[in-house]
Amino acid sequence: MPLHKLPTPGGAHSRHHVNLRIERWNRRSMYASVLVLLLSGAAWLIARYFLRPASQFGETVHPLEPWAMKIHGAGAMVMLFFLGSLMHSHIRRAVKARRNLASGWAMIMTMAMLVMTAFGLYYLADEASRPIWSTIHWVIGLGLAGLTVAHVLIGRASR
Repeated sequence: MPLHKLPTPGGAHSRHHVNLRIERWNRRSMYASVLVLLLSGAAWLIARYFLRPASQFGETVHPLEPWAMKIHGAGAMVMLFFLGSLMHSHIRRAVKARRNLASGWAMIMTMAMLVMTAFGLYYLADEASRPIWSTIHWVIGLGLAGLTVAHVLIGRASR
C-alpha cells in the first residue's frame, strides 16, 4: 500500500503533521523584502509629507522621494518573486492542511490589494485620484507589517 494511503495512527479523524515551515533562505528573503518595502515606503511618506523644502516657487520634491520610490519599486519586484515561490512550498500546503488560514488568507488579500493599488498608482491614477490611490496603498502597506508579525506568531504557536 502506498505511504499516502496508509491509515493515520489516531484514526481517520486525526490530523497528520504537515511541515509548513518555509526554508531559511526563502524566509529570510521574504522578511528582507518586507523590511525593504516598509522602510522605503516609510522614507517616502516622511520625505513627501514632512521634509519637502519650500522655495520661492512653493514646495519642491525632497531628494529622498525619488530614491525611496526606486528602492520601493525594486523591493516590490523582489517581493512578488518570493511571494510566487511560496505558492507551492507554503500556501498550497497550508490550505490543504487547513492551518493558520485566517491570517494566511488575510496576508494573501493584503498582498493582492497592495498589488492592485500599486498598479492603480502606476497605470490608472491621474492627478485628481493619485492621492486616494496613494493613501489606500500606504495605509494597507503599513498594516502589512503588523499582519506579517501576527501571521508568523500564530503559525509558530500552532506548531
